Amino acid sequence: MNGETQKKQVVLTCAQPTGKLHLGNYLGAVKNWVSLMEGRECYFGVVDMHAITIPYVPAELRKNVYDCAAQYIACGLDPDKCNIFLQSSVVGHAELAWILGCICPIGNLERMTQYKDKARKHKDALNSGLLYYPVLMAADILIYDADLVPVGEDQKQHIELTRDLAQKFNFKYSDTFKLPEPYIPQSGARVMSLQTPASKMSKSDPNQSGTLYITDSADTLRKKIMSAVTDSEGGVKYAPDSKPGVSNLMGIFSAITGKSYAEIENEFEGKGYGDFKKSVADAVISHLEPVRLRYEEISSDKKYIEEVLKRGGEAAQRRANRLMSKVFRKVGFMRFE
Repeated sequence: MNGETQKKQVVLTCAQPTGKLHLGNYLGAVKNWVSLMEGRECYFGVVDMHAITIPYVPAELRKNVYDCAAQYIACGLDPDKCNIFLQSSVVGHAELAWILGCICPIGNLERMTQYKDKARKHKDALNSGLLYYPVLMAADILIYDADLVPVGEDQKQHIELTRDLAQKFNFKYSDTFKLPEPYIPQSGARVMSLQTPASKMSKSDPNQSGTLYITDSADTLRKKIMSAVTDSEGGVKYAPDSKPGVSNLMGIFSAITGKSYAEIENEFEGKGYGDFKKSVADAVISHLEPVRLRYEEISSDKKYIEEVLKRGGEAAQRRANRLMSKVFRKVGFMRFE
């Protein structure tokens, strides 16, 4: 193995199979993952083990796994350039989570912001898995010896816990884990609801008119964008505090076209919101149409999706095995070959 291959950065990021991806997921995450594939060893996990921490239907989970993988590929994650894998098919995630959990103070988990949020939302289904979620997430990352972990701003606390657990293990058992660095893109990372621009675009939004899905038809996308909330002032200006609706549409337009806010303001100077929304809709439809068509093609071929997940899972397993053989030896576990 030459030095160049040894130094190739390893990228690891995972997402739950929770149905359709929306424009915020695409612009804030998946589009950036695509740009990381060249020259790096990339692992993109569909984390179905995390998905069972809240009430779910097994048949829907399986369907969502197929959908999630199909959408990843449609968005540009090339299975020939990266490894798309299913978390539960790789042996080692749960084992490492248990080992890390045994050095993780329970108070650290009870203070996690996302645990508090989910505990409020799922009071009737509160379980130990929900509390233990960040430890499994730490295992997901550390088992691949990742250099970069693309995450959203809301995941920074989880990365900090991951680094903390890695340091605790290294101190207790000797250097084993690399300390991963979060990769948070500077642009396109925060897309808000078209109807309530104070809130992030979300698939759980009760008003689905505010959420643009990458699989929406052209007519649906146009209808949602043309009905987006703006304001009574008029004028296309970027001012998130006073004009959140217009600013959100500008952010979407900028992320898709590459135009700066100043360029957008100049382009629509003296024009009404109708003209602006039509241009935003045209840009979004043009950008997402190839993705939707590719998704429809891939999602109808379950055998192909299974082959992609199997191949990605085998690559992920080989990498996980290398790390876990060290971990087992250091903690005193025995393996009889």
